[in-house]
Amino acid sequence: MTKQGSAADGGRFRRSAGAVACAAGLIFASGASLTPVLAAEYTMAIAHILPEDMENEVHPALTHFKSLVESGTKGAVEVQIFGGGQLGSEVETAKQAQDGKLLQASVISSGAMSSFYKRYQAVTAPFLFPNFQVAHAFFDGPWFADFMRGTIEEARLRYLGTFDDGGGFVAFTTNKRLIRTADDIKGLKIRVEENPSHVAVMRALGASATPLPWGEVITALSTGLADGQFNAPGVSKFFKLWEVNQYTTLSRHVYNTQTWVMSEDWFQSLPEEHRKIIIQAARESIELAHGMSALQAIDGWNESCKRFKECYVLPVEEREKMAEIARPAWKEWIVKDFGLDEALVDGLIAEVGRVAAEVDKANAVYAK
Repeated sequence: MTKQGSAADGGRFRRSAGAVACAAGLIFASGASLTPVLAAEYTMAIAHILPEDMENEVHPALTHFKSLVESGTKGAVEVQIFGGGQLGSEVETAKQAQDGKLLQASVISSGAMSSFYKRYQAVTAPFLFPNFQVAHAFFDGPWFADFMRGTIEEARLRYLGTFDDGGGFVAFTTNKRLIRTADDIKGLKIRVEENPSHVAVMRALGASATPLPWGEVITALSTGLADGQFNAPGVSKFFKLWEVNQYTTLSRHVYNTQTWVMSEDWFQSLPEEHRKIIIQAARESIELAHGMSALQAIDGWNESCKRFKECYVLPVEEREKMAEIARPAWKEWIVKDFGLDEALVDGLIAEVGRVAAEVDKANAVYAK
């Protein structure tokens, strides 16, 4: 018998239980499960919204995680992966993962993460990271792991790791003009996620922020409701945004993330040796995912420069100028309107600076 909680908690779980059973049947029928169901003592079902293929960073990493956990526990823990949003939205699946009965884990974007752990919004600071090295060192370091332990108390969710959503750093795509300086952003109607942090940053830079769900973006860009948007370059390639926009600028002003969380109650129900295997497997899978998302970013930007009318990489000095404009407005919003403690925000930014200095020091060794 699988040691999961009973599903007889009322109507709120019935629809999801059916979805899990249906999706699980498809997986077992296809032979994707490495371990027979009856051999498992525990089941770890993980939900995410990306396609179940090797063209993104999340599903391949979870596939690797599945292999490590099932082999490491000798089949005692079976990992089931449900991608493509088949079990519901990010918020819905994370809520189910909180009690660990039908789902034990979920991968959710920054906006959804902030609804479970308010302090996560501090990570949306504009121009927070100068490069991938610093971003990875920060997200994979002990300071951030300790910062994310707050999810256990606030949401009964344990943090497993951060994926670079679609490649992490974002690029603008626009119609009216190529963005080369902060002045070029002024007056543009920029579609943003339904995230007030992004609205505050775009307004500070002089743009008109247009919050829209992703399903409406292509229509908005093609009809002129929005002049542009920003996302990782891999998104531009996947959705062929050059068909509705002419220009693209790699601005790196936002670092998009997806957070992998797991039910704390379910995790604590496991034997200690299984808990250790899950954590080690998750950390290794996150490291591999960094490489896969970097490939998406490189491939997406290379294709963008072929397809858009013009492409441009914002130089460091221009990014710093934009940061000087955007950061104070963002900080005012997150402290006064969103209600985060200013010391917490300053501490996170200071830690990124410390990590950046360490990375520079380590890199200097190679220049000797």
